[in-house]
Formats: sequence, C-alpha cells, structure tokens
Amino acid sequence: MGRYVARRLIQFIPTILGTLFLLHLLSILTIQIVGDPVRALFGENAPPQEVILQLQAQYGLDDPCLETTGNPCIGMFIDRLGQYAQGDFGVDFRQQPVWDQFMNRLPITARMAVIALVFETVVGIVLGMMAGLRKDKFIDNFVRVTTVLLIAFPVFVFGSLVLLIFGLKFGLYLRNSSWAPDWLGQMFQVGYNPDYPWLSLVLPGVVLGAFSLAAIARLTRTSLIENLRSDYVRTARAKGLTTRRTIGIHTLRNSLIPVVTYIGIDVGLLLGGSIVTEGIFNVPGVGLMTFTAIERNDTPIIIGVVTMLAIVFLVANLIVDILYAALDPRIRYE
Repeated sequence: MGRYVARRLIQFIPTILGTLFLLHLLSILTIQIVGDPVRALFGENAPPQEVILQLQAQYGLDDPCLETTGNPCIGMFIDRLGQYAQGDFGVDFRQQPVWDQFMNRLPITARMAVIALVFETVVGIVLGMMAGLRKDKFIDNFVRVTTVLLIAFPVFVFGSLVLLIFGLKFGLYLRNSSWAPDWLGQMFQVGYNPDYPWLSLVLPGVVLGAFSLAAIARLTRTSLIENLRSDYVRTARAKGLTTRRTIGIHTLRNSLIPVVTYIGIDVGLLLGGSIVTEGIFNVPGVGLMTFTAIERNDTPIIIGVVTMLAIVFLVANLIVDILYAALDPRIRYE
C-alpha cells in the first residue's frame, strides 16, 4: 500500500506541472490572438501609452513574447510557478488580490459542495442498491425513470422550479408561520444568509447534487447487477455466507469502484462551484465570482481561479486513486 501511494505521489508531480503549463499556454495564446486585455479595458477611450505600459508591467503582461503568436513564453511560465509556490496569484483589474478573493468565496462554495456531495452519495448509493437488488421490480423502474428525468432537465429549469416551489412558496409559508422553528425556514431560503451558513445552503446544495445523484444511482445499480452475477458471489453463497454479508462486504465493495471514480471527478466540479446554481440562488461563491469576472473580462481572476480549481481537481483525483487500493487490494500490485 505504501509503495502504491508513493508511486502515485511521484506521478502527480509531472501531471500537475503539465496541467499548469497547458493552462498557461491557453491563456498566452488567447492574449496573442485576441489582443492585450489591458487595452480592452478602456475600449475606444484609450489612455496615454505610458499608462498602458505601466498597467501591463503591473499585471505581468509586458513580456515581448506576447507579441509573437505561438510563442509559449516559457520564461513567463517559470515566473508564474514561482509566484504560485508563494501563494501569489496576482491581482485583478481592481487591484484586489485574486488569492484573497478566492479564499473568501471558497468556504461558501465548499459548504455547498459538502451538502451536495453528502446528498448525492448517500441517496444515490441507497437508491442504486435498492434498484440493483430488485432488478425489473417497481423500485428499479421508479429509480430508472426518475434518474432519467433528473438528467434530462436543464439545471436552470430544475433550479428555478425548486426555487419557486420550495424556496418562495413553501419556504415563505414556513418563515411566516408561528409553529415552524426559525432553522426550518432557513433550510428553504431563497438566498445565502451568513447568519445560517449551512442551513441557507441546503436548497442550492440539493439542486447542485441532484444531477450527480442520478448518475451515482445508475452507476451503483449497473455495477451491483453485474457483480451479483460474478463467480466470487456464487462461491460466497455456496460457502454458506448470509445474503447481507455477501452483498454488504463483498459485492457492494467492488461495486463502489466506478462510483468512487465518478465522485472523485465530481468533487472537483462541485468545489469549482456551479455558476448556474449559485446565480439562481444568489450564492456569493467561487462560481458566481468566476461568472462576474467573465462578464468584466477580468483575465487575472479567470486565470487564477481556473488554475486553483485545476489543482483542486487533480488533488481530488489523486485521493480517488489512493482509495482504489483500499477498495480493491489487487490494484496496489499493478
């Protein structure tokens, strides 16, 4: 186990360097092809050339390599790595540090991601197990139909319906009633309330996790049905093991490997924050910050946030690779 973990950690280093270089290359090519974002800030009302040169130097956009299309700007990449190692992701066009803005928004998005992850994992695995153990029965057909509907609904439609029905109508009824406790009304809040940092994120967290719930339920169902037909399950039953032990210890453990793979990918997406979900429920998280930066064409924020989210995504996948060895002992010997 230790050698497997050490090997994955060593492989992680070139992976993250390659990802960071790819992000750097894409941002450089965008500037070389589209044009200088500093000049684009002012539109037709361009300031004196001295002001533009000063701003370019301030934002690290004064390197001559940016004038040649296709130049990878290796020197800028090395300088960026040095800044990233010191926790410096630059400043935006309003002179605010990108790292500070990201860290201020991250706890909100992280709480919403935790709610979504717990909801989709627990409910998705339970529904998938129920459907897989009762193949072609009522519960199986019900799970398959509801998960298809969840996947088919666009997030802005589903989120808007949840906001209208549960957030506005039902939530307003709870908050105006005399019998409902205050915490219950906050669970069906239409926006983020800093006085209730967890309860006010329950509704957007459920919306955010609903689509992944459908995928986890179907993955669990399919994998469980496939493993129930395996030789090791028949051998376990022939040895006299109970159905609960055969399914709970052996079958479910192997069935969770594709589920863990999906969850590992989904963690990075959840921590990135859903732009649509945060916009619908007015959650001031990373997703809403990214959307605002795109509207303002604030390149430093976009580059910095995408870089940090890429690191989070890679770390999540590294943890998933390590969990493989815990779920399936054969993996560590490959």
